[in-house]
Amino acid sequence: MARKEMLDQLHGHVAGLRRYALVLTRNSHDAEDLVQDALTRAIAAADTWQPGGDLRVWLFRILHNAFISDVRKKKVRREARLDLPEPVVEEAQTRRIEVQQVLAALQQLPEAQRQPIVLVALEEMSYADAAKTLGVPLGTFMSRLGRGRQALRQILGEMKVTKLRLVI
Repeated sequence: MARKEMLDQLHGHVAGLRRYALVLTRNSHDAEDLVQDALTRAIAAADTWQPGGDLRVWLFRILHNAFISDVRKKKVRREARLDLPEPVVEEAQTRRIEVQQVLAALQQLPEAQRQPIVLVALEEMSYADAAKTLGVPLGTFMSRLGRGRQALRQILGEMKVTKLRLVI
């Protein structure tokens, strides 16, 4: 019964997973692949989901773990190849300048600071849920979030961004 309940609710979380994957990967194709991988893993592990638990946190945790696994695999592959440069994929610039500046500023942050900001500001997760998603204690999460916000404000100040609609 838990599997059926989980599968019924799964569809409602796909858009959020896509947004988070795009922030993590910074590439729409990689983000789609990451979401597919995470959904495949979630469906395969559907029997392990506890009914009554927060499905959203469970799915984001699977996505996060899939991303970390993929990063590690790519690092091993990159180290195995000898001096072969990776192609750079440029994406179409369709967002407003302010959003571009915020995304550029987010990309300058270390991953440990960027992820809490994305989960709280873009995905609107509670601090506790976001900490669970990242698999860190709440205090560690709060520290990373605070440092990330401070660094983001400094970067945006240097870029002279006056209007900011994200909650930083």
